[in-house]
Amino acid sequence: MLLSEEIKRRRTFAIISHPDAGKTTLTEKLLLFGGAIHVAGAVKSNKIRRTATSDWMEIEKQRGISVATSVMAFDYEGYKINILDTPGHQDFAEDTFRTLTAVDSVIIVVDAAKGVEAQTLKLMEVCRMRKTPVIVFVNKMDREGKDPFDLLDEIEAELQIKVRPLSWPIDMGQRFKGVYNLYERKLDLYMPSKQIVTESIEFKDINSSELEKHIDSVPAEKLRMDVELINGVYPVFEDNTYLSGDMAPVFFGSALNNFGVRELLDCFVRIAPSPRPVQALERVVEPEENRFSGFVFKIHANMDPNHRSCIAFVKICSGRFERNANYKHVRFGKIMRFNSPTAFMAQKKEVVDEAFAGDIIGLPDTGNFKIGDSLTEGEELHFKGLPSFSPEMFKYIENADPMKAKQLNKGIDQLMDEGVAQLFTSQFNGRKIIGTVGQLQFEVIQYRLLNEYGAQCRWDPISLYKACWIESNDSAALENFKRRKAQYMALDKEGRDVYLADSAYVLTMAQQDFPTIKFHFTSEF
Repeated sequence: MLLSEEIKRRRTFAIISHPDAGKTTLTEKLLLFGGAIHVAGAVKSNKIRRTATSDWMEIEKQRGISVATSVMAFDYEGYKINILDTPGHQDFAEDTFRTLTAVDSVIIVVDAAKGVEAQTLKLMEVCRMRKTPVIVFVNKMDREGKDPFDLLDEIEAELQIKVRPLSWPIDMGQRFKGVYNLYERKLDLYMPSKQIVTESIEFKDINSSELEKHIDSVPAEKLRMDVELINGVYPVFEDNTYLSGDMAPVFFGSALNNFGVRELLDCFVRIAPSPRPVQALERVVEPEENRFSGFVFKIHANMDPNHRSCIAFVKICSGRFERNANYKHVRFGKIMRFNSPTAFMAQKKEVVDEAFAGDIIGLPDTGNFKIGDSLTEGEELHFKGLPSFSPEMFKYIENADPMKAKQLNKGIDQLMDEGVAQLFTSQFNGRKIIGTVGQLQFEVIQYRLLNEYGAQCRWDPISLYKACWIESNDSAALENFKRRKAQYMALDKEGRDVYLADSAYVLTMAQQDFPTIKFHFTSEF
């Protein structure tokens, strides 16, 4: 197959939502339809043996939440689908924001009862900024929820995007009969089942009296009125307005009961964009270029506990990646070869000989990669827009088992490389400080250190306001500042000076007293 044809059949997208809207359940059902798994797992798994494929980490199985983005790839009707299931919890938003830089489109899951929630709004801002096309899936229609028209108004107002329903629910909750697929003009009747797929009936004209043979007269009449209203009020669906990020097609269904998911997938593979051009600092990189280029958007430690290895997730931006070929690590300026690049099905990996623009591959990492690193066939390219964060919560990390100091240090090193927390070493007392965005991160780090590295840690409180990276052309002023603030100076993982301000007032005063010093609030400057 030609390079351009291989690239055109790729569909790389993220599924995003507020926690508990049904994101991971939807991912499971998409995998089920794609034939990638044969029995869909449950997210809440206290009493159920099978857990969700994408929630493979032990802590995810126990808590019933996603704490890391997982990548799953499968083939469906001639298309190569790459799904990235992201964490919904705000403490892990950092991972999700980075993931959005590596996808070409997004599916937003909205809970029919709760509507648009806070985390969805934040993630939509990132999509709007990057002009990423979005499809909305309104989930949990088998439960009582908001009126579908009210939901559409809310989605338009809150997400600031025009909408167009491509399927329409016939009632909801206990009375839920199914959906009418406006895109393919089919009637999909609902039978609650978690493993069996519901049948569709070709139905071009809903004004025909045949409709009453399938559903009662009252819902049939309401459906006709609703569809007439939709066609009168909402703009006609056009591929271009969707691809430019100005219109969101909306589907209704119940992911848990397999309903409306196939309709979403069938429409998605047809309308969603194939890999799009990526902006590098130097130029725009087109996916069909012959020369390979890609960037690291995520690092995951310990995917295989037997090997204690890190995996760097690379989004291929252009050309074809080949196993055992020589590629340039742009930051180091050195040539590297990879003899076991992998494709993913969550935790399961298989070695691939080649991959194309749009694909996500895993490269074994022994400490060579940082988030944002570029790989090319020799060209100097730097891909931009990978967000980094300034920690908001800080704690001392202490070794609770002196016999396991080596394991603890290795665990901290590898987990910090993932980019979800940052390590600072106090220049005053040599103690290690971990900075995160949310409280849950501390629990996850402690759990993973114990279960993946066999190292026990404990947290000691420390009262800090913000981490600031400092630099200045005036070396005397810099030395004076470091001497005055010695108690609050630390080094980050790269050995750079960081000022850990203990309050907003103290930070403002420091900025006023030392005008020649630049204060940066993220580590990328």
